[in-house]
Amino acid sequence: MSAFQAALEAGDLAAIRATPKADLHLHAIGSGNRDFLRERTGRDIAPVDHVLTSMDDMHAWTGEHLAALFQGQGRALAYEATFVQAVRDGVTRVEVGADVWEITHYDNQAQPVWEMLQAAHAAGGPDVEWIPQMAFSRHCPFRALDFWMTPMLELGVFQTLDLSGDEFAQPIEVFAPLYRRAKAAGLKLKAHVGEWGTADDVWRAVEVLELDEVQHGIAAAGSPQVMRALADAGVRLHICPTSNLKLGRVARMEDHPIRALVDAGVNVTINTDDVLIFGSSLSEEYLALHQAGVLTAAELDAIRLEGLS
Repeated sequence: MSAFQAALEAGDLAAIRATPKADLHLHAIGSGNRDFLRERTGRDIAPVDHVLTSMDDMHAWTGEHLAALFQGQGRALAYEATFVQAVRDGVTRVEVGADVWEITHYDNQAQPVWEMLQAAHAAGGPDVEWIPQMAFSRHCPFRALDFWMTPMLELGVFQTLDLSGDEFAQPIEVFAPLYRRAKAAGLKLKAHVGEWGTADDVWRAVEVLELDEVQHGIAAAGSPQVMRALADAGVRLHICPTSNLKLGRVARMEDHPIRALVDAGVNVTINTDDVLIFGSSLSEEYLALHQAGVLTAAELDAIRLEGLS
């Protein structure tokens, strides 16, 4: 039995934190360390204490509690706090970065965005392995995304591309040309899908955008055919259990569909999504799944190592 498995069996959160982990699905605006932000700003941002019923509810909560703190170039603090959170929770690898629209804070220049990200990494967690990510917000018009993406892509520094936001804002096909550009530039392709939609939506996004990985994707558990297709294609799902609970996508941790996905042979990782919003660190996500009897310590350890691979 590994030290990580023993820590899970003992319910030893400190030992779980001491074990290297990867968080591959998180958003800097909601992933900062609460204590660090309180020390820096004097504001204590308590996490959501009830179930949100929609993405609109989440955006409203974020607007009320986080927007003023992180607006404009103040977002640099959000990124620094994200790396601080990684360090304090024993997260040694993260995929996080800027939404392409953030260049609008810097006169539509991409280089200052990159310099801000680098400075946040250096200040908050220079020893954390950082995979820079470029992201799209799904509600933004294609023409704007295309315009903002061009200078970001030309920097040649981003390694992954993600698409997030309201799954129903625009058809997935709208983003296909942008994803083709990113693929030609060598980026790994990800997208949020199957958090609110259906299993068919998950597979449609994989096919249309040629995804390597899916953010959430839990709806795939409703279709044996889609799970088999994901497993056969080697498409990995980045699961965020507490986020799924706090957004009402799963009623109880004991019922989380990660169990069905693992049984179907789908590659998965465990992540936080927004620790500042949902109140669960990555170490606590692992412990919660184990204590709820969803996955064994050995299975969780294998998932941990998958994220680090």
